[in-house]
Amino acid sequence: MLDAYVCDGTALRRLPVPVPPDALHQAVWIDLVAPTDQERQAVAGAIGRAVPTEAELSEIETSSRLNFVDDVFVLSMPLIARDTDRIRGVPGGFVLSQDRLVTVRFAPHLIFDRYADRETTNAVHGRSSVYLFAGLMEALIDRAADGLEQVRSEMEAVSGRIFRKDATWANKHEDAILRDTLATLGRIGETISLIRESQVAADRIIPYVERSSVAWVPPEVRERLRIMHMDVHSLTDFDTHLNDKLQFLLDATLGFINIAQNNVMKVMTIASVVGVPPVLVAGIYGMNFKNMPELDWVWGYPYGLALIVITAFIPLAWFKWRNWI
Repeated sequence: MLDAYVCDGTALRRLPVPVPPDALHQAVWIDLVAPTDQERQAVAGAIGRAVPTEAELSEIETSSRLNFVDDVFVLSMPLIARDTDRIRGVPGGFVLSQDRLVTVRFAPHLIFDRYADRETTNAVHGRSSVYLFAGLMEALIDRAADGLEQVRSEMEAVSGRIFRKDATWANKHEDAILRDTLATLGRIGETISLIRESQVAADRIIPYVERSSVAWVPPEVRERLRIMHMDVHSLTDFDTHLNDKLQFLLDATLGFINIAQNNVMKVMTIASVVGVPPVLVAGIYGMNFKNMPELDWVWGYPYGLALIVITAFIPLAWFKWRNWI
Protein backbone atom coordinates (compact mmCIF):
# COMPACT_ATOMS: atom_id res chain seq x y z
CA MET A 1 0.00 0.00 0.00
CA LEU A 2 1.21 3.47 -0.84
CA ASP A 3 0.05 6.76 0.69
CA ALA A 4 1.53 10.14 -0.18
CA TYR A 5 1.11 13.61 1.29
CA VAL A 6 1.88 17.05 -0.05
CA CYS A 7 2.26 20.26 1.92
CA ASP A 8 0.10 23.16 0.76
CA GLY A 9 1.64 26.02 2.71
CA THR A 10 1.06 24.94 6.31
CA ALA A 11 -1.46 22.14 5.71
CA LEU A 12 -0.65 18.51 4.95
CA ARG A 13 -2.91 16.96 2.32
CA ARG A 14 -3.26 13.31 1.44
CA LEU A 15 -3.08 12.52 -2.26
CA PRO A 16 -5.87 10.42 -3.76
CA VAL A 17 -5.39 6.65 -3.89
CA PRO A 18 -4.03 5.23 -6.11
CA VAL A 19 -1.40 7.93 -6.11
CA PRO A 20 -0.54 9.21 -9.62
CA PRO A 21 3.17 8.52 -10.33
CA ASP A 22 3.75 12.13 -11.37
CA ALA A 23 2.39 13.40 -8.04
CA LEU A 24 5.05 11.51 -6.06
CA HIS A 25 7.65 14.12 -7.07
CA GLN A 26 5.72 16.78 -5.12
CA ALA A 27 5.08 14.59 -2.04
CA VAL A 28 6.71 15.63 1.24
CA TRP A 29 5.87 12.30 2.87
CA ILE A 30 5.52 8.91 1.19
CA ASP A 31 4.32 6.06 3.38
CA LEU A 32 4.81 2.49 2.14
CA VAL A 33 3.14 -0.46 3.86
CA ALA A 34 4.31 -3.88 2.63
CA PRO A 35 4.98 -2.32 -0.80
CA THR A 36 4.66 -4.22 -4.03
CA ASP A 37 7.44 -4.21 -6.63
CA GLN A 38 5.48 -1.73 -8.71
CA GLU A 39 5.08 0.66 -5.76
CA ARG A 40 8.76 0.35 -4.87
CA GLN A 41 9.78 1.17 -8.42
CA ALA A 42 7.45 4.17 -8.56
CA VAL A 43 8.82 5.61 -5.31
CA ALA A 44 12.40 4.87 -6.36
CA GLY A 45 11.84 6.86 -9.53
CA ALA A 46 10.44 9.78 -7.53
CA ILE A 47 13.20 9.97 -4.90
CA GLY A 48 16.08 9.00 -7.18
CA ARG A 49 17.28 6.06 -5.09
CA ALA A 50 16.20 2.49 -4.29
CA VAL A 51 13.72 1.85 -1.54
CA PRO A 52 15.19 -0.37 1.22
CA THR A 53 13.97 -3.96 1.16
CA GLU A 54 12.68 -5.92 4.14
CA ALA A 55 15.94 -7.86 4.31
CA GLU A 56 17.99 -4.65 4.36
CA LEU A 57 15.83 -3.13 7.11
CA SER A 58 16.17 -6.31 9.17
CA GLU A 59 19.95 -5.93 9.51
CA ILE A 60 21.02 -5.44 13.12
CA GLU A 61 24.46 -3.89 12.61
CA THR A 62 24.65 -0.19 13.41
CA SER A 63 26.41 0.46 10.10
CA SER A 64 23.44 -1.08 8.30
CA ARG A 65 20.81 0.79 10.30
CA LEU A 66 22.39 4.25 10.12
CA ASN A 67 23.53 5.61 6.77
CA PHE A 68 24.02 9.06 5.32
CA VAL A 69 24.77 9.07 1.60
CA ASP A 70 24.36 11.92 -0.89
CA ASP A 71 22.70 14.17 1.69
CA VAL A 72 20.08 11.50 2.47
CA PHE A 73 19.57 9.62 5.74
CA VAL A 74 18.65 5.93 5.43
CA LEU A 75 17.59 4.70 8.86
CA SER A 76 15.97 1.53 10.13
CA MET A 77 14.39 0.43 13.41
CA PRO A 78 12.15 -2.45 14.46
CA LEU A 79 8.50 -1.57 14.90
CA ILE A 80 5.87 -3.35 16.98
CA ALA A 81 2.83 -4.67 15.13
CA ARG A 82 -0.23 -6.12 16.82
CA ASP A 83 -2.01 -9.11 15.36
CA THR A 84 -5.33 -10.43 16.61
CA ASP A 85 -3.89 -12.31 19.59
CA ARG A 86 -0.24 -11.26 19.93
CA ILE A 87 2.34 -8.61 19.14
CA ARG A 88 5.41 -9.08 17.00
CA GLY A 89 8.36 -7.13 15.74
CA VAL A 90 8.51 -6.02 12.10
CA PRO A 91 11.27 -4.09 10.30
CA GLY A 92 10.70 -0.43 9.51
CA GLY A 93 12.75 2.25 7.85
CA PHE A 94 13.05 5.96 7.06
CA VAL A 95 14.56 7.61 4.02
CA LEU A 96 14.97 11.24 5.05
CA SER A 97 16.11 13.99 2.71
CA GLN A 98 15.65 17.74 2.61
CA ASP A 99 12.66 17.46 0.28
CA ARG A 100 10.75 14.44 1.56
CA LEU A 101 10.36 11.67 4.09
CA VAL A 102 9.79 8.08 2.97
CA THR A 103 8.64 5.58 5.59
CA VAL A 104 8.74 1.86 4.84
CA ARG A 105 7.03 -0.71 7.05
CA PHE A 106 5.88 -4.25 6.50
CA ALA A 107 2.79 -4.36 8.68
CA PRO A 108 0.00 -1.89 9.52
CA HIS A 109 0.87 0.39 12.42
CA LEU A 110 -1.73 2.48 14.22
CA ILE A 111 0.74 5.19 15.24
CA PHE A 112 1.57 6.05 11.62
CA ASP A 113 -2.12 6.27 10.73
CA ARG A 114 -2.98 8.42 13.74
CA TYR A 115 -0.03 10.70 13.10
CA ALA A 116 -1.07 11.16 9.48
CA ASP A 117 -4.65 11.97 10.53
CA ARG A 118 -3.39 14.49 13.08
CA GLU A 119 -1.05 16.24 10.68
CA THR A 120 -3.68 16.51 7.96
CA THR A 121 -6.08 18.29 10.33
CA ASN A 122 -3.60 20.72 11.93
CA ALA A 123 -2.02 23.66 10.16
CA VAL A 124 1.62 24.07 11.20
CA HIS A 125 4.02 26.69 9.86
CA GLY A 126 7.35 25.42 8.59
CA ARG A 127 6.26 21.83 8.08
CA SER A 128 8.99 19.91 6.26
CA SER A 129 10.28 16.38 5.88
CA VAL A 130 12.52 16.59 8.94
CA TYR A 131 9.65 18.11 10.92
CA LEU A 132 7.47 15.12 10.00
CA PHE A 133 10.29 12.74 10.93
CA ALA A 134 10.70 14.34 14.37
CA GLY A 135 6.95 14.26 15.00
CA LEU A 136 6.72 10.63 13.97
CA MET A 137 9.60 9.65 16.26
CA GLU A 138 7.90 11.49 19.12
CA ALA A 139 4.71 9.56 18.47
CA LEU A 140 6.58 6.25 18.47
CA ILE A 141 8.37 7.10 21.73
CA ASP A 142 5.10 8.17 23.36
CA ARG A 143 3.51 4.88 22.31
CA ALA A 144 6.44 2.95 23.77
CA ALA A 145 5.97 4.83 27.05
CA ASP A 146 2.26 4.00 27.04
CA GLY A 147 3.14 0.35 26.38
CA LEU A 148 5.52 0.24 29.34
CA GLU A 149 2.90 1.85 31.59
CA GLN A 150 0.40 -0.78 30.50
CA VAL A 151 2.97 -3.50 31.21
CA ARG A 152 3.52 -2.06 34.69
CA SER A 153 -0.22 -2.20 35.39
CA GLU A 154 -0.37 -5.82 34.23
CA MET A 155 2.60 -6.72 36.42
CA GLU A 156 0.97 -5.09 39.44
CA ALA A 157 -2.14 -7.19 38.82
CA VAL A 158 -0.01 -10.33 38.54
CA SER A 159 1.86 -9.40 41.72
CA GLY A 160 -1.40 -9.00 43.61
CA ARG A 161 -2.61 -12.35 42.33
CA ILE A 162 0.58 -14.17 43.29
CA PHE A 163 1.15 -12.66 46.73
CA ARG A 164 -2.43 -12.52 48.02
CA LYS A 165 -2.72 -13.49 51.67
CA ASP A 166 -5.33 -16.22 51.26
CA ALA A 167 -3.27 -18.22 48.73
CA THR A 168 -2.19 -21.66 49.90
CA TRP A 169 -1.13 -23.11 46.51
CA ALA A 170 -2.45 -26.44 47.68
CA ASN A 171 -5.41 -27.09 45.39
CA LYS A 172 -6.09 -27.57 41.73
CA HIS A 173 -7.81 -24.19 41.28
CA GLU A 174 -4.71 -22.34 42.44
CA ASP A 175 -2.59 -24.57 40.18
CA ALA A 176 -4.58 -23.24 37.24
CA ILE A 177 -3.90 -19.67 38.45
CA LEU A 178 -0.17 -20.36 38.50
CA ARG A 179 -0.22 -21.75 34.97
CA ASP A 180 -2.14 -18.72 33.74
CA THR A 181 0.25 -16.40 35.61
CA LEU A 182 3.26 -18.04 33.99
CA ALA A 183 1.72 -17.54 30.53
CA THR A 184 0.94 -13.90 31.36
CA LEU A 185 4.50 -13.25 32.50
CA GLY A 186 5.81 -14.81 29.29
CA ARG A 187 3.65 -12.48 27.21
CA ILE A 188 4.76 -9.48 29.30
CA GLY A 189 8.39 -10.47 28.84
CA GLU A 190 7.93 -10.62 25.08
CA THR A 191 6.34 -7.16 25.07
CA ILE A 192 9.18 -5.66 27.15
CA SER A 193 11.75 -7.27 24.85
CA LEU A 194 10.13 -5.82 21.71
CA ILE A 195 9.84 -2.35 23.24
CA ARG A 196 13.47 -2.48 24.37
CA GLU A 197 14.63 -3.49 20.90
CA SER A 198 12.70 -0.61 19.34
CA GLN A 199 14.02 1.90 21.88
CA VAL A 200 17.62 0.76 21.41
CA ALA A 201 17.24 1.54 17.71
CA ALA A 202 15.65 4.92 18.49
CA ASP A 203 18.53 5.65 20.88
CA ARG A 204 20.88 5.30 17.90
CA ILE A 205 18.79 7.04 15.26
CA ILE A 206 17.85 10.21 17.14
CA PRO A 207 21.37 11.42 18.07
CA TYR A 208 22.62 10.36 14.65
CA VAL A 209 20.28 12.87 13.00
CA GLU A 210 20.56 15.46 15.78
CA ARG A 211 24.37 15.62 15.70
CA SER A 212 24.68 15.54 11.94
CA SER A 213 26.17 18.51 10.17
CA VAL A 214 23.47 18.86 7.50
CA ALA A 215 22.23 22.40 7.17
CA TRP A 216 18.59 21.53 6.44
CA VAL A 217 17.96 20.22 9.99
CA PRO A 218 16.84 23.42 11.77
CA PRO A 219 17.88 24.20 15.37
CA GLU A 220 14.36 23.79 16.75
CA VAL A 221 14.15 20.26 15.35
CA ARG A 222 17.58 19.45 16.76
CA GLU A 223 16.33 20.58 20.16
CA ARG A 224 13.27 18.33 19.84
CA LEU A 225 15.53 15.44 18.95
CA ARG A 226 17.77 16.17 21.94
CA ILE A 227 14.78 16.06 24.28
CA MET A 228 13.59 12.86 22.64
CA HIS A 229 16.99 11.33 23.25
CA MET A 230 16.63 12.11 26.96
CA ASP A 231 13.14 10.56 26.94
CA VAL A 232 14.50 7.38 25.37
CA HIS A 233 17.13 7.13 28.10
CA SER A 234 14.48 7.48 30.80
CA LEU A 235 12.38 4.79 29.10
CA THR A 236 15.43 2.53 28.99
CA ASP A 237 15.89 2.92 32.75
CA PHE A 238 12.21 2.22 33.34
CA ASP A 239 12.39 -0.76 31.02
CA THR A 240 15.30 -2.14 33.06
CA HIS A 241 13.28 -1.72 36.25
CA LEU A 242 10.32 -3.58 34.74
CA ASN A 243 12.58 -6.34 33.49
CA ASP A 244 14.02 -6.81 36.99
CA LYS A 245 10.53 -6.92 38.46
CA LEU A 246 9.47 -9.39 35.79
CA GLN A 247 12.36 -11.67 36.75
CA PHE A 248 11.35 -11.42 40.41
CA LEU A 249 7.73 -12.32 39.64
CA LEU A 250 8.87 -15.17 37.40
CA ASP A 251 11.09 -16.57 40.15
CA ALA A 252 8.24 -16.23 42.65
CA THR A 253 5.81 -17.98 40.33
CA LEU A 254 8.22 -20.83 39.72
CA GLY A 255 8.77 -21.06 43.49
CA PHE A 256 5.05 -21.36 44.10
CA ILE A 257 4.82 -23.95 41.35
CA ASN A 258 7.46 -25.96 43.20
CA ILE A 259 5.42 -25.60 46.37
CA ALA A 260 2.34 -26.81 44.50
CA GLN A 261 4.28 -29.78 43.15
CA ASN A 262 5.44 -30.62 46.67
CA ASN A 263 1.83 -30.46 47.77
CA VAL A 264 0.95 -32.93 45.03
CA MET A 265 3.66 -35.27 46.25
CA LYS A 266 2.33 -34.85 49.76
CA VAL A 267 -1.16 -35.75 48.61
CA MET A 268 0.16 -38.78 46.77
CA THR A 269 2.02 -39.86 49.89
CA ILE A 270 -1.05 -39.40 52.03
CA ALA A 271 -3.20 -41.13 49.44
CA SER A 272 -1.05 -44.21 49.81
CA VAL A 273 -2.25 -44.35 53.40
CA VAL A 274 -5.80 -44.72 52.12
CA GLY A 275 -5.18 -48.37 51.37
CA VAL A 276 -3.81 -49.19 54.83
CA PRO A 277 -7.11 -49.34 56.81
CA PRO A 278 -8.94 -51.50 54.23
CA VAL A 279 -5.98 -53.88 54.05
CA LEU A 280 -5.91 -54.04 57.84
CA VAL A 281 -9.63 -54.82 58.02
CA ALA A 282 -9.40 -57.37 55.23
CA GLY A 283 -6.44 -58.96 56.98
CA ILE A 284 -8.30 -59.30 60.23
CA TYR A 285 -11.41 -60.74 58.68
CA GLY A 286 -9.47 -62.89 56.31
CA MET A 287 -8.00 -64.88 59.19
CA ASN A 288 -10.01 -67.94 60.18
CA PHE A 289 -10.03 -67.70 63.96
CA LYS A 290 -12.06 -70.30 65.79
CA ASN A 291 -13.50 -67.77 68.19
CA MET A 292 -14.33 -65.04 65.71
CA PRO A 293 -17.59 -63.40 66.86
CA GLU A 294 -18.65 -62.49 63.32
CA LEU A 295 -17.96 -66.01 61.96
CA ASP A 296 -21.48 -67.28 62.63
CA TRP A 297 -23.06 -63.88 62.00
CA VAL A 298 -25.35 -63.85 58.96
CA TRP A 299 -24.35 -60.23 58.10
CA GLY A 300 -20.70 -60.67 58.95
CA TYR A 301 -19.41 -60.76 55.37
CA PRO A 302 -21.44 -57.74 54.19
CA TYR A 303 -20.35 -55.97 57.35
CA GLY A 304 -16.69 -56.62 56.51
CA LEU A 305 -17.11 -55.37 52.92
CA ALA A 306 -18.92 -52.25 54.09
CA LEU A 307 -16.20 -51.54 56.63
CA ILE A 308 -13.52 -51.85 53.92
CA VAL A 309 -15.36 -49.39 51.65
CA ILE A 310 -16.04 -46.93 54.45
CA THR A 311 -12.42 -46.91 55.68
CA ALA A 312 -11.28 -46.26 52.09
CA PHE A 313 -13.69 -43.40 51.47
CA ILE A 314 -13.13 -41.57 54.75
CA PRO A 315 -9.54 -40.43 53.83
CA LEU A 316 -10.69 -39.55 50.28
CA ALA A 317 -13.51 -37.43 51.69
CA TRP A 318 -11.02 -35.72 53.99
CA PHE A 319 -8.68 -34.90 51.10
CA LYS A 320 -11.60 -33.58 49.03
CA TRP A 321 -12.82 -31.45 51.90
CA ARG A 322 -9.33 -29.92 52.22
CA ASN A 323 -9.43 -29.33 48.45
CA TRP A 324 -6.25 -31.33 47.95
CA ILE A 325 -7.73 -33.40 45.15
